[in-house]
Order: sequence, then structure tokens, then C-alpha cells
Amino acid sequence: MRKEKGRKKSSCCYKEVICCPTGRKLCPPQKRPEPKPARIIRTIPGPTGPTGPTGPAGTTGATGPIGPTGPAGATGATGPAGATGATGPAGATGATGPAGTTGATGPIGPAGATGPAGATGATGPAGATGATGATGPAGTTGATGPIGPTGATGATGATGPTGVIEFADFFALMPPDNTATVAPGTDVDFPQDGPTSGTSIVRVDDSSFNLAEIGFYQVLFQVSVTEAGQLILTLDGADLDYTVVGRATGTSQIVGLAIVETTAINSVLTVRNPAGNAAALTITPVAGGTRPVSAHLVITRLL
Repeated sequence: MRKEKGRKKSSCCYKEVICCPTGRKLCPPQKRPEPKPARIIRTIPGPTGPTGPTGPAGTTGATGPIGPTGPAGATGATGPAGATGATGPAGATGATGPAGTTGATGPIGPAGATGPAGATGATGPAGATGATGATGPAGTTGATGPIGPTGATGATGATGPTGVIEFADFFALMPPDNTATVAPGTDVDFPQDGPTSGTSIVRVDDSSFNLAEIGFYQVLFQVSVTEAGQLILTLDGADLDYTVVGRATGTSQIVGLAIVETTAINSVLTVRNPAGNAAALTITPVAGGTRPVSAHLVITRLL
């Protein structure tokens, strides 16, 4: 299809260019044929050409009228404070206002400095004695003071007892003493007398010894025994349990040492094989050699 421009004016008629399927042109018409519906051709724009150069600036136009006032702008930042002005004269004192309500009591202030001591008042009546307070901690030891002058010599005291008032040694020799075994509950014999002093420690019989005075006595005994066994001191027939000594094998002497207190005059002391033990004890003769072996009971009165 061709695209032709529409009507053109001529000297004889208006020329119409009609595009039709045959492609023929009809001009001038002898008889105008019945018009056929024509197709309307839309103009299709071509591509935009390049922008031309900017023309010269025109002359400045006349000033237009003042436009309406625009809205208020935002408030600017506060400027720095100005210098303080001079103090004005004091105004007249106003009338005293009504008293306000009493405020809450404030905290106790710090203690003030101690004032000077006042004059001593009259002595008041003595109050009731209070309960004894707890003992305070001991203070540090003070420095030693100077030595005071020597006091007057006191009166001579009574003479005290000596360390040993009297003593006695009783012994046995095997053989010939203690030929029979010492059964449980019976006493060892010490039939011979050794050195002695005084008269308050004496023999009753071969195995019993009298302590005439009330006081304290040191008692030492040693006996060679063949069997393992024990020995104990008795006082007036009662066992003194704290004096028991013994051995588990038959290779050494049985030796005892104790302090005995008497609470009655003429108390009787013995050395005994304790009752309840299984074995009778043999007092060993000539133990360890050829000579008779001694057994001793030494009693010393201390107080």
C-alpha cells in the first residue's frame, strides 16, 4: 500500500487520491462514482531527530507582580544568652506572710565540739548496785616499774616437815624364803628386815606390814617370778587397782612403784598375787646365777 497525501486544489477540480486495490487513479471523473469506504491511514511518526543548537537568550521580560507570602519557616536555634544586666535597686520589704506548716524533723546533725566542763554538782545519793558486767579483755602488760625498797623481815615461820620422815626395807632371799608357790589371792613373803628408821613402819608378820601414821607413803617392790603374772598392793585387805604391775613372759623381774595414802592409823599393807588370776607364782630361786636372789619391799613415809 502507498501512502498519499489527501486533497490538492487544481484549476479544474479537487483531486482525490484514493488508494484502492487496483491502484488506479480516477481524475477528473466524468461521473462521480459512488464513493467506496476508504481506509484511513494513520500517520506513523518517524524517529526523533537530533536536538538543534540552543538559540540566543531572549531579552529580559518585565518584572512580574509580587507573589503571595509564603508559609513561616521553622524556628531557628536559640541564640547564646546575653550578658547579665546590672542589679537593680532592692525593692521594699513585703509584708510577712503567714507561717507555714512545720516540716518533718531533719536527720540528727553531727555532734558538736565538747564544751568546757561545768562546775561539779553536788554528790547525788548512791544508786542501787547494778549487775556485774562481763570481764573485759586483758590489757597489754605495762612496763615494769622500778624495784621498790626492801621490806622489813617477817617473822620466822614454823618448821615444815622434812622430805622423808622415815623408811623401812623388808626383803626375802630365794632360797630359803618363799619355797611354796604364791597362789592367786595370797601374799608374797618378805620375812627379813633390812635398814629402817623410826617406829611407824613395822612388820606384822612375814607378808603384812603396819603403817602406824596417817599420811602418804612411797612403796617400791621387786620380785623375781618364773611364770608370766601380776602383783598388786593391798591396804587393809582391799586391792589398790592403780598399783597392778605384771609381765607377759618369764624373763624379767616384776617391779612396782606407787604412792599410797592412809586415812586411818595402823593400816596394813601387803604385796599380793591378784585374786582371779589363773596361775600360782613361783618366786624364782638363784635366778640367773648361783647365789640366792632377793625380793624387796621398801616403804618410805613422805608426809
